[in-house]
Amino acid sequence: MPPIPIKSRLIFVGKFVAAMIVLYILVTLNPVNDHVIIPFTELVARSAVQLLRGIETGVGTAGTVMQSSRFALDVRNGCNGVEATILLAAAIIAFPATLRSRLIGLGIACVAIELLNVVRLSSLFWLGEHHRQIFDLFHVAVWQSLIILAAIAMFVLWSWKFAETPLKARR
Repeated sequence: MPPIPIKSRLIFVGKFVAAMIVLYILVTLNPVNDHVIIPFTELVARSAVQLLRGIETGVGTAGTVMQSSRFALDVRNGCNGVEATILLAAAIIAFPATLRSRLIGLGIACVAIELLNVVRLSSLFWLGEHHRQIFDLFHVAVWQSLIILAAIAMFVLWSWKFAETPLKARR
């Protein structure tokens, strides 16, 4: 396989940065935050609590807050998986692939990121209730790194195995 020309690499980086900027601006707009991101974050918190109910009792939600009698966790922007999804979406959008391939990749990978984030939030809540001394380590270092690495790994796998090359790029 011939090496990828520097021009193609720079185009990818430029599209990636542009997509990141546009997506971040979009989610920071008050109407989008208030009517899309916050309700989505509430759904993520409820989903994490549903997962927890398999092993815990007395766990519930109030808006974006996961709570019990011993611990509460407010799922805020930055903890809802949206940033990792933006990173992944920007990479998929920037990659030279067919629209069909991009849409399938975006759909599957973004759902996978959010499912992983639900597991993350459930485990963090459990750690907060039962092992408060290591909660911050897992919250800040372990899980944040794992979520970003998962997004990168999903992009690499998609771009390597599943991205269909557009016809004009095949020539």
